[in-house]
Amino acid sequence: MALTYVAIATVTVGSGGAANIEFTSIPATYTDLQLLFSVRSNRSSTIDQIQVQLNGSTTNDTCRDLNSDGATVGSNNITTFILSYGNVGNNATANTFGNASIYIPNYAGSNNKSMSLDGVGENNATGTNSAEMGFVAGLWSDSSAVTSIKLICNIGTGFVQYSTATLYGIKATV
Repeated sequence: MALTYVAIATVTVGSGGAANIEFTSIPATYTDLQLLFSVRSNRSSTIDQIQVQLNGSTTNDTCRDLNSDGATVGSNNITTFILSYGNVGNNATANTFGNASIYIPNYAGSNNKSMSLDGVGENNATGTNSAEMGFVAGLWSDSSAVTSIKLICNIGTGFVQYSTATLYGIKATV
């Protein structure tokens, strides 16, 4: 069995930036979704993270992460939103963007929605905040089909120009 990836939509942030990156009207014709993005926050720091909202919901979200900031390793249990790494702040090395992936299996099914997220934000430095990376297991405790995905900077107020994200639908083919 092979997998076919179909690009559903791509968002590229234009001049002036954007408060969020959002995909709406996601069709229920695939088995899984994968969102790949390369972003930079307007936060005055070298790092930021991303909050992920499914269907505009701000409830029933939990996640567990394993992360590192270039000097230390940590783990968090978050019960108020789903977190993704892979976002650098505006004080990071010029023209450097973080990269991440979100995989949502069985997104149109009637069970709670699990997801895996991984990302890295780079900065041309050493020690603490030289880079930030993390792996996250997320759960949206809702049986609704995923019809929209929104990315929001965790601390900054938006994404800078040239941040980009592409949403893929995945189908199994014989």
